[in-house]
Amino acid sequence: MPKILFIEHSGKEHLIEAEAGKSVMQAAVENMVPGIVGDCGGACSCATCHGYVDPAWQDKVDPRNETEEMMLDGAMNVESNSRLTCQILVKQELDGLVVRLPSSQF
Repeated sequence: MPKILFIEHSGKEHLIEAEAGKSVMQAAVENMVPGIVGDCGGACSCATCHGYVDPAWQDKVDPRNETEEMMLDGAMNVESNSRLTCQILVKQELDGLVVRLPSSQF
């Protein structure tokens, strides 16, 4: 199973194993990663799964779609590498993915 490293704004790390085919948000929630809530259950309608994809991984994840762009417009502390983790599907090619979590999620 692919591994994903979540890094809290404080620097605390959470390395989890994620099942391929699930979203990064689902994997985080199932592994109780703090800062990833996923209130909407992955429907791309709440932005409580906002994270920053490490620049080294930006070209390896699928690009944002229009709905995700609109939701990020209303999120706090949005950066160029901001993503809604519910919109990133786990696949073997993402083994080692690094996602940093914004302070506004805590």
